[in-house]
Amino acid sequence: MSTRFEATVDIDRPIDEVFAYLADGEHDPEFSPRVQRIDKEPGGPTHVGTVFTSTVKDAGMTTRREFEITELTAPTRIRWHERSRNLITADEGGYDLEPTPDGGTHVRLYNVLEGHGVGKLLLPVAGGAARKDAPAFGQRIKSAVEAR
Repeated sequence: MSTRFEATVDIDRPIDEVFAYLADGEHDPEFSPRVQRIDKEPGGPTHVGTVFTSTVKDAGMTTRREFEITELTAPTRIRWHERSRNLITADEGGYDLEPTPDGGTHVRLYNVLEGHGVGKLLLPVAGGAARKDAPAFGQRIKSAVEAR
């Protein structure tokens, strides 16, 4: 069983700049308050196969998460898959970027959440909370990118 959430946002920055910011997953703590720490392996530019390891706090629980970049098509598409197995994981997720007529960038982000073990029972609540927060999450991304 899985559930999906997504958000869209228009960012007042050129598509190449937005893509570079989002592809560098080490920026995630700037717009995701649940991410306490994030590291990238290997160092250097993000590419297919890059793994981001993070420490995340959700609902009072701290967990370790590993995401692998599965697709990187500059400047329009980023995809990832969570390799870690927590109660609820992002089986797949990504960003789709399009230039806007005024020189900005339209971003669509999504995650497909999967429950494991007891997480299957928690998935409807977690999915509902993620969908409820999705517009604000998009706005936090917008604010972080535009603040650079």
